[in-house]
Amino acid sequence: MAGNIEVLVPGGQANPGPPLGPELGPTPVDVQAVVQEINDQTAAFDGTEVPVTVSYEDDGSFDIEVGVPPTAALIKDELGFETGSGEPQEDFVADMSVEQLKTIAEQKLPDLLAYDAKNASKEVAGTCVSLGVTIEGENARTYDERVDSGEYDDTFDA
Repeated sequence: MAGNIEVLVPGGQANPGPPLGPELGPTPVDVQAVVQEINDQTAAFDGTEVPVTVSYEDDGSFDIEVGVPPTAALIKDELGFETGSGEPQEDFVADMSVEQLKTIAEQKLPDLLAYDAKNASKEVAGTCVSLGVTIEGENARTYDERVDSGEYDDTFDA
């Protein structure tokens, strides 16, 4: 009886306990092999909650599809803060470099409407606005204009 299991696991830190173990226990798959494969594929997200889908067959074979954490979670993890600002237009909680922004944009690119990292970075910057995160010391609301003016062409064309 083939099927799918969808769970949220901490990147690189999945284990045979809940929520994975109880879901996989009744299936024909090798639970430890699934856990190891998930940890290998999610290591880059180190501790951040990652959506994972495990598809399995009656013969015990399985495939793992790893989603991408929410943009806000990636920003918080990258900059090391827990919650965004209560007044994001006035009270800023962190500052992000364009390199950090590019990294997150590249991670999120498959899930976004943008067709390249440069445009994906604009979508990530929108999340920075709502969290109260500045970009290179400036309000994230001005990021789109700075990108469009060519200020970061070297970063994204490299």
